[in-house]
Amino acid sequence: MAGVCAGSWVSLYWLTYTKNRIEHMQRIILASTSKYRRAQLEQLGIPFEAHASHVDEEALKAEELSVQDLALALARLKAEALAESFPDALLIGGDQIAEVDGEILNKPETFENACAQLKRLSGRAHHLWTAIAIHQPSTGRTEQFIEQHIMNVRPLTDGQIEYYVKHDMPLDCCGSYKIESMGISLFSSIEGKDHSAIVGVPLMQLVTTLQTFGVQWPPSV
Repeated sequence: MAGVCAGSWVSLYWLTYTKNRIEHMQRIILASTSKYRRAQLEQLGIPFEAHASHVDEEALKAEELSVQDLALALARLKAEALAESFPDALLIGGDQIAEVDGEILNKPETFENACAQLKRLSGRAHHLWTAIAIHQPSTGRTEQFIEQHIMNVRPLTDGQIEYYVKHDMPLDCCGSYKIESMGISLFSSIEGKDHSAIVGVPLMQLVTTLQTFGVQWPPSV
């Protein structure tokens, strides 16, 4: 019995110790209300809050930046927009752009637009750029990174496209697909390092970059 009690005490000690470490970890704010990005950070188990970041994306798009630079600039703008509200937090901003033939594919928003986008992508490759910015208002430091994926869509019939859009409803996804669900069936292959980026956040690089800000995840016991 004594051994059981001692073991229970040790377990309780480490649980309390780890809980305190997490509670004293720097506050993390996701500058987005995207349910997909929220789900990814929840998947990590890392404590965070999500808050909307209101920025003028169209003004930045008018500057005729390259797709990569535009995605990085938007991610940074979204993170920095919350600096005044959360001066002591780490702010994570993100942006994602799908591109084909040098043209940006916006979120379809309607069934018809989603079908039209997928018909255009059918049987060919397009680029997906996912950018993240981590901003620390207390020091003014910002770290950014971007992931590129080449998305090879298999040839699709109109009937397949309509079935997919009807059942997955990717109306709020650039490229008109949800890779984390039925959308994976639309692709013959995907080229890139971190496939979690396709959902919205490159999780491996995110954790690596957070470590440079002193956030160790998972925490040690």
